[in-house]
Amino acid sequence: MSLRLFAGHCPGRAAWLVILMVLITAPVALQADDTAAREAVERVIRAQLKAFSRDDDEKAFSFASPAIQRGFESPQAFGDMVRERYPAVYSAKTVRFREQVPHEGFVVQRVQLRGPNGLYWDAYYRMERQDGGWCIGGVVLEQVAGGI
Repeated sequence: MSLRLFAGHCPGRAAWLVILMVLITAPVALQADDTAAREAVERVIRAQLKAFSRDDDEKAFSFASPAIQRGFESPQAFGDMVRERYPAVYSAKTVRFREQVPHEGFVVQRVQLRGPNGLYWDAYYRMERQDGGWCIGGVVLEQVAGGI
């Protein structure tokens, strides 16, 4: 089962195959000189997850890209959607950062999550540069078997 967070529809199986092939064939990690960028990406994701864990929708919303923000009438509406449709993100019990895959203009960060119901997920965060920092441009979730 897979879910696309912050978008109106889920990608089809063919789209997932393309995503997975890109992740498999692309460089597995950023270059060593990009350590600061790697850490900055992780900080943004951690900060949003922490905001969700404290039910701070406004703070969590602040880490979303401008395009995502335009799709919601308020931070509360954004938080309500994530709470309802993506409890593994909103109430993650375990978080493990995995590889980052750089692309032209964005980075994909894979994060393994254990949701409140005990199920495990791979979360593929699309991280975008905005005003010299990073923001979350979307998340694709895929349920995985086993532990983190």
